[in-house]
Amino acid sequence: MVEVLPSPGLEHRVTAIRRFNRFYTGAIGALHEGLLQSRFSLTEARVLYELAQRAGVTATELGRELDLDSGYLSRILQRFEREGLIVRALSEVDRRQSLLSLTAAGREAFAPLDARSREEVGARLAALSEPAQASLVGAMQQIEALLGARGAAPWLLRQHRPGDIGWVVARHGALYAEEYGLDARFEALVAQVAGAFLAHHDPARERCWIAERDGVNVGSVFLVQKSDEVAKLRLLIVEPTARGSGIGRRLVTECIGFARSAGYRRITLWTNDVLLAARTIYQQTGFRLVASAPHQDFGPPMIGEDWERALH
Repeated sequence: MVEVLPSPGLEHRVTAIRRFNRFYTGAIGALHEGLLQSRFSLTEARVLYELAQRAGVTATELGRELDLDSGYLSRILQRFEREGLIVRALSEVDRRQSLLSLTAAGREAFAPLDARSREEVGARLAALSEPAQASLVGAMQQIEALLGARGAAPWLLRQHRPGDIGWVVARHGALYAEEYGLDARFEALVAQVAGAFLAHHDPARERCWIAERDGVNVGSVFLVQKSDEVAKLRLLIVEPTARGSGIGRRLVTECIGFARSAGYRRITLWTNDVLLAARTIYQQTGFRLVASAPHQDFGPPMIGEDWERALH
């Protein structure tokens, strides 16, 4: 049997994560006997939070969601029930199950805990600059994604604001170098396209959309004028932490809807064969491949592709 040795950097990474855990549990007061000067432990406060977000939930669902030992959770719920913080009601779907919900006293107990948590987090963020706040939230989102968080925060689409175009250029340069090995010529092309849009775009016929989640940019796309009847879709990108949530498809469909309302008859785009996820979105939204040619414009050999979609 071949022995599989750990990578040389694994021990250092383990040490770094343990150091971060010690720092973060201290930063949020997780080791205090009462969380946020309350009479509740961190686990008890989390149970209260989950109950405050739902109209009714079973103990089984709550334990599964929080990954808590059933006996431990049962003791917490029994204490809450004795103190009049929760009430049980038989489920209409399964009479063997009881639905848990907070009483008025439970909501009254939870309200100051929730308020203090918001105030404490707000105070920590207020001490940071806007870019630092965005960087912190982005790093936390990446931790969630890498460690397999079950839920994803909601996202929104908006038009670009000051600073967004610089972000588009920077993220294209960094991500495409990391994921596909493209060199600085690709970032230069993105900077040229984005800069021309920022300097000369016609808001009635051209637009940039930014996808944002928790105040952090996670995606973008541009629609620009190629001729009076033809628009061009450009610079579609979605951050790795936001992929699989439908953002890429939504960005493309926004382009299609806007192009149609602006009076264009056709949309074109240029992409490369290695961008498999983007090509799938284009196919699903009605684009068809019309031409292709090999090139090495950005370093690695690949096949450039022209796609188009009729609007009428």
